[in-house]
Amino acid sequence: QVQLVESGGGLVQAGGSLKLSCAASGRGFSNYALAWFRQATGKEREFVAGIRWSGDSTDYADSVKDRFSISRDNAKKRVDLQMNALNPEDTAVYFCAARPWRVARTDKYDYWGQGTQVTVSS
Repeated sequence: QVQLVESGGGLVQAGGSLKLSCAASGRGFSNYALAWFRQATGKEREFVAGIRWSGDSTDYADSVKDRFSISRDNAKKRVDLQMNALNPEDTAVYFCAARPWRVARTDKYDYWGQGTQVTVSS
């Protein structure tokens, strides 16, 4: 069982940066792939970025590639999402999620956090 709690959301102007963090508790964290999803108002939840259990492989949605960076610290049981060059289309609730071993772009994850709001003003 893994519990996930996101933090770091907020209001930022277009072109700015934010860093989201997801703190995990429970057992087996280092065996889980971790991902960030987001859901904008009126839209479906979508994959943003993911990192393999070992940290040696990452995946990004095309819309955030070269702007966002995902990283993890297994010792601290934490995964971060550094978001740069934000634009209003990045406005959404961002969720942290975990599933065994490998990243998936679908929402087939076993554990989810409650989400943190990111709002980008123009």
